[in-house]
Amino acid sequence: MTLHDPKIGADRPRIRQLDDGAINRIAAGEVVERPASAVKELVENALDAGATRIDIAYADGGKTLIRVTDDGCGMTPEDLPLALARHATSKIDGSDLLNITSFGFRGEALPSLGAVGRLTITSRAAGSDGACIAVAGGRAEPVRPAAIRSGTVIELRDLFFATPARLKFMRTDRAEAQAIADVVKRLAMAEPTVAFTLSDVSGGGEGRVVFRADAGTGDLFGALRTRLGRILGADFADNALTIDASRDDAALTGYAALPTYSRGQATHQYLFVNGRPVRDKLLFGALRGAYADFLSRDRHPVAALFVECDPARVDQNVHPAKTEVRFKDPGNIRGLIVSALRHALAEAGHRAATTVAGAALGAMRPEPPAAAPRVYQMDRPSVPRPAPAPGFAETQGSWARVDPDPGPVIEDETPAHSFPLGAARGQVHENYIISQTDSGMVIVDQHAAHERLVYEKLKRQMAENGVASQALLIPEIVDLSENDAARLLELSDGLSRLGLEIEAFGGGAVAVRATPAILGTVDAQAMLRDILDELDDLGDSLSVQARIEAVLSRVACHGSVRSGRRMSAPEMNALLREMEATPHSGQCNHGRPTYVELQLSDIERLFGRR
Repeated sequence: MTLHDPKIGADRPRIRQLDDGAINRIAAGEVVERPASAVKELVENALDAGATRIDIAYADGGKTLIRVTDDGCGMTPEDLPLALARHATSKIDGSDLLNITSFGFRGEALPSLGAVGRLTITSRAAGSDGACIAVAGGRAEPVRPAAIRSGTVIELRDLFFATPARLKFMRTDRAEAQAIADVVKRLAMAEPTVAFTLSDVSGGGEGRVVFRADAGTGDLFGALRTRLGRILGADFADNALTIDASRDDAALTGYAALPTYSRGQATHQYLFVNGRPVRDKLLFGALRGAYADFLSRDRHPVAALFVECDPARVDQNVHPAKTEVRFKDPGNIRGLIVSALRHALAEAGHRAATTVAGAALGAMRPEPPAAAPRVYQMDRPSVPRPAPAPGFAETQGSWARVDPDPGPVIEDETPAHSFPLGAARGQVHENYIISQTDSGMVIVDQHAAHERLVYEKLKRQMAENGVASQALLIPEIVDLSENDAARLLELSDGLSRLGLEIEAFGGGAVAVRATPAILGTVDAQAMLRDILDELDDLGDSLSVQARIEAVLSRVACHGSVRSGRRMSAPEMNALLREMEATPHSGQCNHGRPTYVELQLSDIERLFGRR
């Protein structure tokens, strides 16, 4: 066994007071993790100062230069030395740490940045002269006059020069620049009426503009939609659902995309609490839970959601970086998000993302042929011309063969303009229904569409009649810790409605009396532990409900119209009408689209008619 040196010597250790420089460097390790953290703190200060335009510039991924210019209220020469003092702030007076309405309030950002880099602040308040102060490695210089029209310019050079060990943990310039852009875009979403400009000035000169967002106009939803379209793209704005709901003293607004407009990673989820960008697992879990019935596990929703609540009911002082929050009533917030999103998705009906049609059209366009060496006519070998075959040569292939019995004849003359999904005009490959609308055509995957319809019907029946439980002949005893057992027993009423009946069995043991009948044979111990894992991760559990819905989904899959079945015109039109009347019918149980709508203009463009 290897003996390690003791951390503290044999003599009694002495308690020492750290100097201000060491204190600031320690604080900087929490507040400023990377250049993006510095940008976040400086831009938030500019927003708190009432800025309407903020320009951010960086060089070498923010390692050598970060400059933030704003047109806010500015600071007087007397304010500048105090701004560099720890825990000095103009945001709060210290009497009420619960009623916080500003981005910053801890008074740690500027002194932390000055402790690990070379910081220069130039500012001018209305009715005052411009002034400048510089600090490097925690050592401040005297205030001196400076020429500045209004607002504040903060320049941070050589970040972490005073703590070179931190530089070893920096990522590449490209990765740090991407992190800076992500921070600026999140803050731009939080303040859609403020103009932002982000520039990369690496190598000197004016640099290049990486991101620009002009100040939004109109009402809050209009300005936010314009800003989100600028950041997330016009496709998001076209496929997003407006969210506007409230519960008790909390409100939820923003936009959430249709399930068929999803991503392979959870990088396009933006959540805000009282205007502050946060990364809170409760909120992310609620978002995932709201889409759980519409997306497969490898797909993630796209959304920008804003939670507004009484500042006294949320703790924003959990971490110096202020990206984590704690709610006084987390269940209420989670329920608000889940119910609001599911209501919006239900109101969307059969609507599917417009990008589905774009992908289909892209797949139809032939790839440009590879450039072949030029062959002149004189070099071409002479090939004897074959005798012409009777009829059109294109009809001779088996792929275009006309069967003597073509199947059901379309006799239903339903007008195409009467319904959103049009009228059925044919069926190809015994799986795809071709429907004509007044502006184009719709291609429906009959199996995927009917699978969703059956699934929604089964869910309605379960909601109306409840979940049947299957009593165990011999109750299964599951040994848990007393704390885990108490958490499960608090949920016993909700679990009972889903067919899972549990009761206390003394100490940390829980007796499972019945399980959901639809699940068949169940490993009760594994199920309870899955529920506990979800409680740790999300603050709530959907494990039993998710398993029941998974079974219903499998039942729906086996009970739906199979691929390869020929359908008559009335059957096809009946399927289309039911899709129009059923919520969530735009995607199957696995999140794939059930139909593709092609506009006539796009089809004509494919054939060069436009």
